[in-house]
Amino acid sequence: MQASRRRVALTSAILGMILSVGLGAARAQDGPYPSRAVRIVVPYPVGGFNDTLGRLVAAKLGTKWKQPVLVENKPGAGTVIGTQAVATSPADGYTLLVVQFPFASNPSLYKLPYDTEKAFTPVMLAGRSPMMLVTHANSPLHSVKDLLAAARSKSQALNYGSSGPGSSNHLAMALFESLSQTHMNQVPYKGSTPMLTDLAGGQFDVAVDLLPNALPFLKSGKVRALAVASQKRSSLMPDLPTVAEAGLPGYEVSSWHGFVVPAGTPADVVTKLNRDLNEVLTMPDVKEAFTQQGVEPDGGTPEQFRAFIAAQVALWKKVVQDGHITVE
Repeated sequence: MQASRRRVALTSAILGMILSVGLGAARAQDGPYPSRAVRIVVPYPVGGFNDTLGRLVAAKLGTKWKQPVLVENKPGAGTVIGTQAVATSPADGYTLLVVQFPFASNPSLYKLPYDTEKAFTPVMLAGRSPMMLVTHANSPLHSVKDLLAAARSKSQALNYGSSGPGSSNHLAMALFESLSQTHMNQVPYKGSTPMLTDLAGGQFDVAVDLLPNALPFLKSGKVRALAVASQKRSSLMPDLPTVAEAGLPGYEVSSWHGFVVPAGTPADVVTKLNRDLNEVLTMPDVKEAFTQQGVEPDGGTPEQFRAFIAAQVALWKKVVQDGHITVE
């Protein structure tokens, strides 16, 4: 019996040595990371900041690494198609995913083919886009306090626009309603542009949307900003108060952008990706590209990004549950 156990132990040890040597040889043959083309999946169509972010990073890392870094746009199903493609990719550092607001809100809105928490390893929070509370030029609302007073009045229900059920601006307004204990009627649209166009025409009362989306309408004078929804004032509009400053403490919403990789990606690869991505954010032309699209660079560690994502998932889960929000 003891001899049999010794033979089993010896066989296991030999197999372990063979596997270890094989993996080591494979890694040596592959060379230091990255030794071949890297793919950045953007789960959005061409155009917009997520696509810009992917292409900026691809160009900078390609130059630094002397390896091709390719951008692949895989839009559809509220980012689920592109996200699923990365969730099922090899965990070797050669596939990155650009993530945004829906990465944290989708788990509460959809039955997903992947587990957001378990299927990915966060790499870095790249930046945040301030969201703004806006109304039309002829609106009697001139401040957050005016909006709160009108929303709490029983005389007339206010209407707000969104880019559709479950969209970032829908959830942002649902959070506003929850914190202020008010209720307004949602008017859903298929995207920000038609929504803001109708707001400019006075078809409804108020909306929350990204600064880059609202900026052309603000410049035309047809839409007026009431407050910025971020934690601090935007450097692009420093005279505009935050919603918290203007009358609703605790309110903070921004659209954010970052990078994740499939879970199980080697820690040294994640560390290198994080270090090199942080370096990209410090480049003057990258900072300028961010500013032009109303995005403030972030950076930081994978651990910080993991904590940020977890907080966002918890926030929007509560908002969706409390507001009984569905995407149907």
